[in-house]
Amino acid sequence: MPGVPVEPPPTPWRLEAPPDDYRDDLWAVGADVVPGTLVAAYRLGLFPMPVGARIGWFSPARRGVVPLEPFAPSRSLRRARRRYEIRVDTAFAEVVRGCARPGDAASWIDPSIESAYGQMHELGWAHSVEAWDADGLAGGLYGVAIAGLFAAESMFHVRTDASKAAFVGLVDLLRDAGAADDRLLDVQWVTPHLERLGAIEIRRAEYRARLLRALDLVPPWR
Repeated sequence: MPGVPVEPPPTPWRLEAPPDDYRDDLWAVGADVVPGTLVAAYRLGLFPMPVGARIGWFSPARRGVVPLEPFAPSRSLRRARRRYEIRVDTAFAEVVRGCARPGDAASWIDPSIESAYGQMHELGWAHSVEAWDADGLAGGLYGVAIAGLFAAESMFHVRTDASKAAFVGLVDLLRDAGAADDRLLDVQWVTPHLERLGAIEIRRAEYRARLLRALDLVPPWR
């Protein structure tokens, strides 16, 4: 299992969170994606995505989260979970590469993002949750874990329901760590796929309050 994360050198940038009544999801453009900047940004509720040739910092006005305590996987999700072995951090680079969908021009995970989260993984801040079967890695997801926050970034599968199985495995891991009501599983925006997995929307102010509570917890890996 992962060890205690290493605090990176502080970011040289002055990062600020948007006010609660800021209406747009995109808050700022620029800076960099070195570990010090990324850790500081996630602690403020920001996450990066490329905007053209630059990095955009997002804080959705309506944030997608998955409540852990009421999470109740459907029968099909439970079957999927049983079909795969769930592992943590045994194939981080492969998971990120799968999420990047090589050859897909629409993918936002470019080499700079792959490199940035690879560095975060080496320092103990980014993690993968993987679904394996007899044929190897079948799917998974990756994200950033800071205290009681898990900010899920992306998921992929090469076999049926493997990413869903990894997601259920992640929820189990977070709930088993205790204080499930205060842990925060952030999925950025609610899509129909994530809604079927239990995602809901909350306003930025509520997200910020929940983030502050989550940052007081110990990581699930410990």
